[in-house]
Amino acid sequence: MTAFSKLKMRRGMDEMRIRVFLITVALMALTTILTTAQSTAPAAPERRITSRVAPNYPELAKKMHIHGMVRVEAVVRPNGSVKSTRALGGNPVLVDAALEAVGKWKFESGPNETTEVVPLAFEGQ
Repeated sequence: MTAFSKLKMRRGMDEMRIRVFLITVALMALTTILTTAQSTAPAAPERRITSRVAPNYPELAKKMHIHGMVRVEAVVRPNGSVKSTRALGGNPVLVDAALEAVGKWKFESGPNETTEVVPLAFEGQ
């Protein structure tokens, strides 16, 4: 192996180390940002649920033996009825059933409109 090829190989390894270092720093920064964003998010007030409607287990989910958790964000009016819902996470096959069910729920009355995060578990049925 010539001195030139050794130098070329060493330069390539140095470039690789720099890339790995930069990727590591970027991932650490991203992790810090995400952790900070989650920990500083204001806690949503929890209103008691006065009436629940169980979600219909979708036929496709039954056939495919899909189960899991769906997180739903519900905007609740002062009178306790649900104004709107949106999915925060979960299997797409289960999301529509979860949104439909939570949309029919009733919460205790409150002075203001609030946003509630509701986890719904779909067990194998």
